[in-house]
Amino acid sequence: MKLLSITVPCYNSEAYMERCIESLLAGGEDVEIIIVDDGSRDMTPEIADAYAKRYPDIVRAVHQENGGHGAAVNTGIRHAKGLYFKVVDSDDWVDRESFEKILDVLRDIAGSDHILDMLISNFVYEKEGAKHKKVMKYTTALVQDQIFTWSDVRHIYKGQYLLMHSVIYRTKLLRECGLKLPEHTFYVDNLYVYEPLPYVKTMYYLNVDFYRYYIGRDDQSVNETVMISRIDQQIKVNKIMLEAYDLWKIPNKKLRKYMFNYLEIITVISTVLLIRSGTKENLEKKRELWGYIKQKDIRLFHRLRRGIMGNTMNLPGRGGRKISIAAYKIAQKVVGFN
Repeated sequence: MKLLSITVPCYNSEAYMERCIESLLAGGEDVEIIIVDDGSRDMTPEIADAYAKRYPDIVRAVHQENGGHGAAVNTGIRHAKGLYFKVVDSDDWVDRESFEKILDVLRDIAGSDHILDMLISNFVYEKEGAKHKKVMKYTTALVQDQIFTWSDVRHIYKGQYLLMHSVIYRTKLLRECGLKLPEHTFYVDNLYVYEPLPYVKTMYYLNVDFYRYYIGRDDQSVNETVMISRIDQQIKVNKIMLEAYDLWKIPNKKLRKYMFNYLEIITVISTVLLIRSGTKENLEKKRELWGYIKQKDIRLFHRLRRGIMGNTMNLPGRGGRKISIAAYKIAQKVVGFN
């Protein structure tokens, strides 16, 4: 068995996938790299096969019909032979020194009597044109360099969320929780760092800037214009999150609060994008989304509306929408979003 499986979802990634794969090869033979070619129409399949041929003990190439990012992650989980599991997108990369430290920790824990469900590390926004690179750290929220539980978590600030870039899961946990991401849908990474959480009992935080999250391509899924054009998929993911759990029944208070806050930020993003599009159709979709929440769980509806961000995003009229957009722009700067 390998120590760590890393899945690299690829769709027409010929221009940048080699930088990603080269950074992952630094992990050596403790790591398996599963390149999932998701129906690419460029040279991606050939590049994937060339790496698999050159590094047969490390790299595997899997080719499938196009199913989107979620389908590629599902394929990676199915094929993984590693004790732990990580997703690295094909336009991102990892830091070598941090990678070595993470593997050292995973080796030590794998050789002990302890079970680790999730390892957390920092990620860096490699934002195109930005002079200062924002690093997402968790030093104020999480215990460092030891196994801990949700009860040990300190205050997690809004904007200090765990993203796909920050987590490594125990592979078996992902299978046991039945995680299956929807196909042909963007923004499923939000489900990836939400649905497994009630199954996560033990965590470890390593304060290293491991994952390099490239942001700034015009066609990138987190580009605001692109997000507005795909708003129905954002709403779909939002609703799947709303349906995943009755959060009031999550026994651990700190986990429950974190999941409420994460659900709030995703709902705020859906809401503000619908507002920013400015179309009558999308303002109707905003009303429909909040009506859906109200009908599904009236207590949740009032909690989301009572939150500062939820309140700001639901101010009435044109003036209210201007305030909402101003708040969103501040959030962009704080979180590094878009």
